[in-house]
Amino acid sequence: MTILRAVARTMLASYFIVNGYKAMRHPEEFAEAAEPVAETLLPLANRTLPKQAAVYLPQDTTALVKATGIAQLIGGLSLATGIGRRVGAGVLAATMLPHVVASNPLAAKGGERESRYALLSKNVAILGGVALAAMDTEGRPNLAWKARAQKEIFARESSRAKLLAEKKARQLAKAAKKTAGKATKEIASVIS
Repeated sequence: MTILRAVARTMLASYFIVNGYKAMRHPEEFAEAAEPVAETLLPLANRTLPKQAAVYLPQDTTALVKATGIAQLIGGLSLATGIGRRVGAGVLAATMLPHVVASNPLAAKGGERESRYALLSKNVAILGGVALAAMDTEGRPNLAWKARAQKEIFARESSRAKLLAEKKARQLAKAAKKTAGKATKEIASVIS
């Protein structure tokens, strides 16, 4: 099962590695298609983010395409190699969101609408694939599960320690009562 997962991840990652490399090397080829997204995304990001973070954003469409290509290349390599694969898949999912928005078939006219529907379908499917890869724990528990399990273990251990302490306290009380009784008898015998 692990080999099949690795092969499937590599197949999915290959799309991003190839497209990321192309976008990184020749961003001008993708700039026209990315222009509507860049016109919306860049001003929104500049307004939303703090100025300290906004200075690191690309300022034009070509730089945005190149940055997205680099992110896709790194995310694809991460997904393919398994090193930081969940984070890499999350990055890939984030880079797919503008593609999904840009392939809106309602913005197209006439015959182009059919091809936009197909493109939207492909982009949503790829987004779903990398979203699943980002959530896949490969059968290992995630951090939330581990935290819940540790909490349950701690609760059980605490209950067990409480019962043990109560039992020990009863034993000590019984021993103290017995010792007190003996001491009382000894004192009574000395006094009489």
